[in-house]
Amino acid sequence: MWAYELIEIHLDSRVWTFGFDHAKMRAGLCDFGKKRISLSRYLAARYDDDEVKQVLLHEIAHALAGARAGHGAKWRTIARNIGYDGKRTHDGSAASDLAPIVGVCPAGHEFFRFRVATRPLSCGRCGRGFNRDNLITWHRRDVA
Repeated sequence: MWAYELIEIHLDSRVWTFGFDHAKMRAGLCDFGKKRISLSRYLAARYDDDEVKQVLLHEIAHALAGARAGHGAKWRTIARNIGYDGKRTHDGSAASDLAPIVGVCPAGHEFFRFRVATRPLSCGRCGRGFNRDNLITWHRRDVA
C-alpha cells in the first residue's frame, strides 16, 4: 500500500507503476524505461515496515532525480526532501540466507551463489588470480 501512496504523492501514478520482483541481491529498483518501481519480494519479506518505506523512498528519489543523477548531489537533495533517511537498508547479506549453493575455500572463507559454478573457482581473499591451492568446494543446501 505504501508504494502506491508514495507514487501517488511524489510521481505521476498514471505513468509510474509498482510491482514486486524476484531480485535476491538488491532491495529495490527504479526502471526508467518501464517507468516502474519494484521491490524484491524476498528482501521485502525480511524487512520491517520502516525499512520497506525507506527502500521505496530511495527508488522514488531516483525516479524524481532522473536516470543520470545516480546517487549524486541532485539525488541526495531530492531523497532528503521526500523523507529518505540516507541509511543503507541492504548490504547483500540476504544471499547468505537465500542462496542454495555454498562454497568454502581451504581457509574457511564462505561464498554464496544462486547458480552452480560452471568452472573451478579459487578464493580471491586468499590470493590474486586462480590458484588450485585456494580452490573453492561447492555444495547445495536446502533453503526455506
